[in-house]
Amino acid sequence: MKKKVVVGMSGGVDSSVSAYLLQKEGYEVIGLFMRNWDSMVNNDIEGNPNLNNDICPQEQDYNDALEVCNKLGIELHRVNFVKEYWDNVFSYFLDELKKGRTPNPDLMCNKYIKFDAFIEEAKKLGADYVATGHYARTKDGHLYRGIDTSKDQSYFLAQVSSKQLENVLFPVGNLNKTEVRKIALEADIPTAKKKDSTGICFIGERNYQKFIHNYLKKNPGDIIDVDTKEVIGTHEGLMNYTIGQRKQVGIAGFKDRHFVVGKNVEKNELYVAFGEDPESLYSDECIIENINFISDERPEKCTAKFRYRGEDYEVFLEYLDNGEISVKYPSKAKAVTPGQACVLYDGEECLGSGIIKEIKKDGKKLWYL
Repeated sequence: MKKKVVVGMSGGVDSSVSAYLLQKEGYEVIGLFMRNWDSMVNNDIEGNPNLNNDICPQEQDYNDALEVCNKLGIELHRVNFVKEYWDNVFSYFLDELKKGRTPNPDLMCNKYIKFDAFIEEAKKLGADYVATGHYARTKDGHLYRGIDTSKDQSYFLAQVSSKQLENVLFPVGNLNKTEVRKIALEADIPTAKKKDSTGICFIGERNYQKFIHNYLKKNPGDIIDVDTKEVIGTHEGLMNYTIGQRKQVGIAGFKDRHFVVGKNVEKNELYVAFGEDPESLYSDECIIENINFISDERPEKCTAKFRYRGEDYEVFLEYLDNGEISVKYPSKAKAVTPGQACVLYDGEECLGSGIIKEIKKDGKKLWYL
């Protein structure tokens, strides 16, 4: 009897090729499309309901997934996770913004939706395995980087547990994006030329600040030059800014290059530094919480990524009594940001991750929060 695989069909080329490859390998393939966001609250860039378009992006994704499944001759089921997504991902996102942090909702979506609620739904369909179009690899409950280093998505999976990764397949994890596109074109898969989605899934291509203001009120405060301690402008709310940001900071009359280097939630102050590469953007230690180890390994030395597109840093770990971890990086790292994930690696293996709580330099906590 064929093993049954339920594939998370997103309407993109990666999940489409995943379903195609599994079908070629002889699995019984079933598609499952997740509706995670209520499109009626996905407002346009002016904050108005998106009523002018004939079809919203989410519905287009579903139609694309359906077209692919029809092409492959497989069933496509649709499941509504709007409540689960709101409770576990979007509420978390808003709470983190209120704290002045920069959250990464994709990690929580994988943890609570794609590898939790989705797996439970797949089991109802009789799945022996589940599969997604992530660029990552897994073996015996261990997680590894995808072959395509420019597309590797192990960073976004680093809050998923080893248990959740059991019986999970990543068919494109051993391929690069060019190969995936080529397979899709040769197989005449309808999504072969579809562009990759960008941005946060519930925001999409919309104006970030205007979208956020639908949920969090503007809260203007002072922008302060960290070197002169002078007030040089007014911000519209700390949730609109992230560490290392240098565009749309809201400082009029300053032509010199400048960066957001810190926040103070209690005083509602945004700190800015001028220069090509301000020293105040650098740190050598961070404290991480919400620790999730996928591997059984508890190293004292490994490498870490502090953001998805960031480089790997050699780090030293100190396990604290309260369950948090001190991550030290002697070479110093730029724009390490509270709320982002610190993802730990041993070569190709993703060991796990924690959420960055605070930043330090020379043993002193910085002014970020």
